[in-house]
Parts: sequence; structure tokens; C-alpha cells
Amino acid sequence: MTAHIDQYPATNQLSAGTHLPSNVSLLAYPLMRVTTGLLLMPHGAQKLFGLFGGYGLTGTGMYFGDTLGLQPGYLFALLAGLVEFFGGLALVLGLLTRPAAAAVAVMMAVAISVHLPNGFFWTSGGYEYPLMWLVFAFALVLGGGREFSLDRRFGWRI
Repeated sequence: MTAHIDQYPATNQLSAGTHLPSNVSLLAYPLMRVTTGLLLMPHGAQKLFGLFGGYGLTGTGMYFGDTLGLQPGYLFALLAGLVEFFGGLALVLGLLTRPAAAAVAVMMAVAISVHLPNGFFWTSGGYEYPLMWLVFAFALVLGGGREFSLDRRFGWRI
């Protein structure tokens, strides 16, 4: 005899006597996907357009090339800005979620390599923050668009 475990129970128990309807739990994954995209987009806008106190492509390109040693700096700044802004937008919409998340993961792996000499903690310029984004991006690669995404709306399983 095997026990049947309901993977999606009718309610999720929060604490003794308090229950949350299970359909609310459907928001957890889209919340992570949308928040990840929304938090990446301003970083891309800084690099691409000089918004939010950013230096635009020229300034960011010089910083990437001269300070970080990522040559050609302009190209790396352009790629990072495109991934952050348009990849972030794709994550918000759930459009081509896996490819967009994969691009973010690769970009964060590069960022980790740049910050690795500074140790772990972000407060010292370490790799903690890009590692967190890499893990989120990898989770999105694994999960795809799922609920409330254009990928699901169009029936795309990429």
C-alpha cells in the first residue's frame, strides 16, 4: 500500500489556526520572476541610457575596460545593459523566459568572476549579490515562464 501525498493541498497552513488559500501560492513563482526582472531593468537603463545616475554606454564601457579589464569595454557594457534591461523586461512579461534567464545567469557568472577577488560580502565589493542573481536566474531557467507568463499564453515550452 502506498500513501498518496497531495502535491497541491487545498490550503497552506501559515501558523496554528491560520490558512492561506492554495491559489494564492500560484503567485510565488511569478512574484520571483517579475521582481527579478524589475530589479534588473534599472541597472540596464543606467548602462544603456545613463538613467538613474548611470554613465551610459560610453562611461560604463570605459569603466568596464579600464577598471575591470573587460575588453572591449564598450561591447561588454552594451551586452550587460541589453541583458539587464531587455532580459529583465522579458522576465517581467514571462516572454522567452528561459533564454532571458540564461543570459542573466551568464552575465552574473561574469560579474562573479570580477567580484571574486573582493571576497564574499557585497559590502566589500564581493560576489554575494551577483551570486544571488545567478541563483534566481538559474531557478527561472529551470522553471520557465509558468503561471501568468506570455510563454504559457502562447503555449511556448522554451
